[in-house]
Amino acid sequence: MTTRTQRLDDLPFTGRHRRLLTGSGVGWALDAMDVGLISFVMAALAVQWDLSSTQLSWIGSIGFVGMAIGASLGGLLADRIGRRQVFAATLLVYGLATGAAALSTSVAMLIVLRFVVGLGLGAELPVASTLVSEFAPRKVRGRVVVALEAFWAVGWLLAALVGYFVVPAGDNGWRWALAVGLVPAAYALVVRFGLPESVRYLESRGRHAEAEAIVRDYERSAGVTAVPDDDEQPGRPVAEVERVPRGSVWAPNLRRRTAALWIVWFGINFSYYGAFIWLPSLLVAQGFDLVTSFGYTLLITLAQLPGYGVAAWLIEVWGRRLTLGVFLAGSAVSAGLFGLAETPSTIVAAGMALSFFNLGAWGALYAIGPELYPTPVRGAGTGSAAAFGRLASIIAPLLVPVLLGAGGNGLVFGAFAASFVVAAVAAFTLPERAGTVLDER
Repeated sequence: MTTRTQRLDDLPFTGRHRRLLTGSGVGWALDAMDVGLISFVMAALAVQWDLSSTQLSWIGSIGFVGMAIGASLGGLLADRIGRRQVFAATLLVYGLATGAAALSTSVAMLIVLRFVVGLGLGAELPVASTLVSEFAPRKVRGRVVVALEAFWAVGWLLAALVGYFVVPAGDNGWRWALAVGLVPAAYALVVRFGLPESVRYLESRGRHAEAEAIVRDYERSAGVTAVPDDDEQPGRPVAEVERVPRGSVWAPNLRRRTAALWIVWFGINFSYYGAFIWLPSLLVAQGFDLVTSFGYTLLITLAQLPGYGVAAWLIEVWGRRLTLGVFLAGSAVSAGLFGLAETPSTIVAAGMALSFFNLGAWGALYAIGPELYPTPVRGAGTGSAAAFGRLASIIAPLLVPVLLGAGGNGLVFGAFAASFVVAAVAAFTLPERAGTVLDER
């Protein structure tokens, strides 16, 4: 008998898939906008509140402390109470906290609220990618997940636009920028009532009727006639509800891929957040005024979109592993060139190359992660890797001022380049899962 997951895997990409991708992608873009905005807020507060580099580092890093905890908890909760439930709850948490952060009257208050924001953000990202991956047709699964990740570039671009036009507009510009973060709280209702729950999750919890209804809905959208499940045919006994036992991401058959995935997550987080959270402030430190540095950051951010586009095409042509490794290697070269750049044209060119390769690598990483694990630990596998990576995103913003004082931009971006190289080596050890069926147990 053909299983429900096989029926989903064999469907063409339909309007139902597009709505799921768009609905999840909007949440993803809102996440990116929130993360991106803090880099512009930091640059503005450095001037308005006369903050030290240490204070700025903590404002930049504390959100990632929350993201590390949130990613781990979110993945575990997604395997227990469902992907959709956690997705909606995390949007609500970080949306309300970001709106509240706009009212901050001190560094301490801002830091506390940014930590809460991080809890929501960290839990949402791996859960959304898992949900989309479990619905995407097998033949285009990687491309669909990279398309989801491309919404990150849209969100970061929105952050750059808000940073460029709103933050410098007045002393309260940064407050209005953070107030936009209330939007995800409202969007949580759309996620909760507008998106389906994972069929694989429902089956793992014995909720077969709900799973069947969702599969048939997707089949109708593709013009496919549903074949009655054996358990629904007249005269057949009702099947016993089977609970799939949970496993561990460190089981003997999974531990090597888990270790490699964690290394990739650590390396890409260290370099990405170290560079892009500090980018506007680093440009200001090089002598550019606030508006000019924000303008350069906007141009650099634009290169994220074609990076995702090329990765989305290559991931089904080259496969996940090669695409991820090549884009990480390109990120390493770009980071080195950025560290050596001195003129506005070379700074923007190297920065755009870094955006292109780095964000393409992110897309490939989110595509490969859910494919590495069976259903009972898929959320935990992607969530724990993301949580480990967030440790690097905590360390990097704190380390940038130290590296900057010791060796300038060359040392800062040299460290990022080295991190990308290590991540690329680890990526090439991951198994290739393009075109395969997601493991159930």
